[in-house]
Amino acid sequence: MPRPWDADPSAEFRRRIGPAPLSLGVTKAGPDCPDMWELDNGDIAVIGRDATDAYRGRLPDGVSVGADERLVVIPRVTLTAAKPEIPDA
Repeated sequence: MPRPWDADPSAEFRRRIGPAPLSLGVTKAGPDCPDMWELDNGDIAVIGRDATDAYRGRLPDGVSVGADERLVVIPRVTLTAAKPEIPDA
């Protein structure tokens, strides 16, 4: 059965959502920069730590991570700083 939604790998990065990671103090300008981006199709790309293996065995009821999915953790400050730029609908 086809999925109702799937990531479009041809989508391009449109704009960062929220401040740059360096300004939030969550990176030292290295390759480990938690970040959020809007893609040109409206989807959101999240860059964070892959914590799939750490959480897989203790997910809440009704929550699952598919074989082609990853549970990604970002710092709280990354999301809260981006909140003003995230539309309500």
